[in-house]
Amino acid sequence: MTRGFVWLTAGLAAAVGLLLGVVVTGVLSPVPAMLAPPVAARPATMSAALGDGTPSYAPLGPAGSVNFADIAQRLNPVVVNIDASARGRRARPPAEPRRRIQTPDDLPEVPRPRGQEPPRRGTGTGFVIDPDGHILTNHHVIEGAERITVKLADGRSLRATAVGSDPDTDIALIKVDAPVRLPHATLGDSDTLRVGEWVVAIGNPLAYEHTVTVGVVSFIGRKLFDSSLDNYIQTDAAISFGNSGGPLINTRGEIVGINSAVSRQANNIGFAIPINQARAILPQLRSEGRVSRGYIGVALRDVDPDVQASLGLARADGALVQDVTAGAPGARAGLKPYDLITAVDREVVTSNSALIREIAERKPGATARLEFLRDGRPMEVAVKLAERPGRVAPSSAPTSPAGRRLADDEPIELGLTLIEIDAGNAHRFDVPSGMTGLLVQRVEPLSPAYEAGILRGQILLEINRREVGSVGGYRRIVQASRPGDVLAVFLYDPDLDQRVIHTVRTEPR
Repeated sequence: MTRGFVWLTAGLAAAVGLLLGVVVTGVLSPVPAMLAPPVAARPATMSAALGDGTPSYAPLGPAGSVNFADIAQRLNPVVVNIDASARGRRARPPAEPRRRIQTPDDLPEVPRPRGQEPPRRGTGTGFVIDPDGHILTNHHVIEGAERITVKLADGRSLRATAVGSDPDTDIALIKVDAPVRLPHATLGDSDTLRVGEWVVAIGNPLAYEHTVTVGVVSFIGRKLFDSSLDNYIQTDAAISFGNSGGPLINTRGEIVGINSAVSRQANNIGFAIPINQARAILPQLRSEGRVSRGYIGVALRDVDPDVQASLGLARADGALVQDVTAGAPGARAGLKPYDLITAVDREVVTSNSALIREIAERKPGATARLEFLRDGRPMEVAVKLAERPGRVAPSSAPTSPAGRRLADDEPIELGLTLIEIDAGNAHRFDVPSGMTGLLVQRVEPLSPAYEAGILRGQILLEINRREVGSVGGYRRIVQASRPGDVLAVFLYDPDLDQRVIHTVRTEPR
């Protein structure tokens, strides 16, 4: 064997081995991930539909693209704390026990050390919607309140007026008169919300002011109390007592809901009123203080496959009449059970809740033209709407002395009943030897003195560093002040055996 033949054989063997290696590697080895072309994240926009007709969405951007700190910083200045007070306890609509839903509004009462039974106090949240000081909150936050105090984000406390309230949707509008125009929120479009979308809640849970929580929209259109009007947004953003009336905010910093209720059985199920529902009634709340809705007086239900099959209905949409209230507009117009209402003023009706909302948006006294099917035959009738009965009578809409403007010519009262202390009766009141002043016999609930923390049994010594030795002298000093002035009241507290200073803001009787 020659040397040339040996080299030829070796070269052929090497070439065959190289070819086999390329073939095996090409079949068994995956392309390294690092060599795959990069795919840029795209916003969530709808792309081409899949083969089965299901819409396909492009991938969302990274989770960090939403900066909740920016949202909180932008919206915190428009969120306010609301303190609502009333003498005694007020009646409240009961929560629906089957749903185990409650409204996160009230804090436990803190007992006063002595004196008469304290008034009922509740706290909640609200948000400013215009620079003039209009504030949206829940009806149940201010229901029955005789005094409404709003604490702004900058620490100022202002008295508020109840402008209007709607128990049916649990929405209320109040107003403060601020010396400057206030920062206000931007209202979004709650109809564009989707399940799974990020939302932020800001409120005052358990009096922890301006608490920010984050979650997602868990469900849209939840029914809780009134199946005909309710359209709650369900969220797992933490909502607790004191959050009532606070804003639910989308990732664009727009308010899309009013936090209103929580589940008693879980700490991550909360509910908010869609902001579009509030926006729709704002004009009536501003102008009339209440909301009136159209009403035809029929009981309705949706058409499901079983109902459609059993009644032989030609279509599955619309609102099926189950009952007609005697004497109501529907009865006068001739509607009967089993009628299937399909349109209102040429607008197609898809469900019973859609029909109720459509009618409720119309004014009482207006005429609505209903299209319906009776035994398969199309029919049409004009119905003159009555006013929808509310949960409470219109006369019980919340009114608040807090809403009165302070007038300079009204007599000033601090809410104190006083007894003069002199050498003849000092021994009866167990006061230090030689002390004179006025014994606080009674503190009027919700009065300026009550709000300042003055207690029965304390001894009034000075006002604005002027000695007060008689009831007449006390009245002269108080009446010389103007509404809104702040008085420094110097007192002796026998329980503490020390002197204390309280500040009292004056107001008319």
